[in-house]
Amino acid sequence: MGRWAQGAQCAVMLTFDVDAETLWLAGSTAQRHRLGLLSQGTYGARVGVPLVLHALRRFALKATFFVPGWVAEHHPDIVAAIVDQGHEIGHHGYMHEDVTELSEDDERRVLERGIEALRRVGGQTPVGYRAPSWELTSRTLRLLEEYGFRYSSNLMSHFLPWQHPDTHVIELPVQWLLDDAPFFLFRPGPGSRPIQPAQQAFQAWAEEFQGIYRFGGLFNLTLHPEFIGRPGRLLMLERLLEHLLSYPRVWVATGREVAEYWAAHLASNPEEWRQGLVYDPITHR
Repeated sequence: MGRWAQGAQCAVMLTFDVDAETLWLAGSTAQRHRLGLLSQGTYGARVGVPLVLHALRRFALKATFFVPGWVAEHHPDIVAAIVDQGHEIGHHGYMHEDVTELSEDDERRVLERGIEALRRVGGQTPVGYRAPSWELTSRTLRLLEEYGFRYSSNLMSHFLPWQHPDTHVIELPVQWLLDDAPFFLFRPGPGSRPIQPAQQAFQAWAEEFQGIYRFGGLFNLTLHPEFIGRPGRLLMLERLLEHLLSYPRVWVATGREVAEYWAAHLASNPEEWRQGLVYDPITHR
C-alpha cells in the first residue's frame, strides 16, 4: 500500500494562481494604463477561471485557487464561483508583490491585507500560502506560523512534503517543470519566452507524473487561468487529467487536505523524509 490517504500510491494537487491583472501590476499601479497588457490578466479572471471550473466539474475534482487580495476585491464574482463549487482559496499576496523587496513591516502588511480581502470577499480564512514567484524571505515562515497558516507551497527541495522546523507549517513542494508559465508566459520585448505548443507541456507533465508516481510522491501542478485557460490548452489539461486518473490509487486533494494528512502522517512516521528518496513501491522498502 502507498503512503497516502486511503492507501494511495500518489497524491495530486491541482492548483491555480488567479493572478489576473496583478501579474503585470506586480505590487504597483504604474502600468494601470497599459490596457492591452493588462487584458491578458482580465482574460484569466473573466474567461479562464470559468473554463477551468467547468473542467473540474466534468471530472468531479476539487482544486486549490491561490488568489491575491486585490484580485478578490476586483473580481468578487469569480471568487464567489470558486467558493460555491467547493474549492479551496489560498493566499497569494495582495497585488502579486515580490516579498524579497519588502521590509518586514511591509511584508506583514501585505499578508494581513490579503487575509482580510479573502475573508471579506470569499468568506474563507486562508490556511495555505503561495508567494508570488515562490519567493520567500527569512521571516516569511515565522509570519505564516504567527498568522495560523497550515502550509506553504513555495519550495523545491523534495517531491514529498515536509514540516518546517519550529513551526506547524507543512511545505507542499512545487517545481518550475510543473508550472505552465515556463511553457506559455509570453511577454513582448527582450527576454520573452517563446510560446510552446500545449503538447510540449503535456509530455513534460506526463513524464514527471510517471516518475513521481513510481516513488510515491506529491504531484503538485501549478497553473494560471490566463495561460492554461486558452481553449486549446484547456483541452490538453483535460487529456492530462484523464491520463492521471487512469492510474490506480491516485489521491486528488486540495492543499489543505494534503497538509492535514501529511502532518498526521509525520507524527507516526517521523523518518518519512529520510526514507522518501529511496522508497520503492514495488518492494515497499
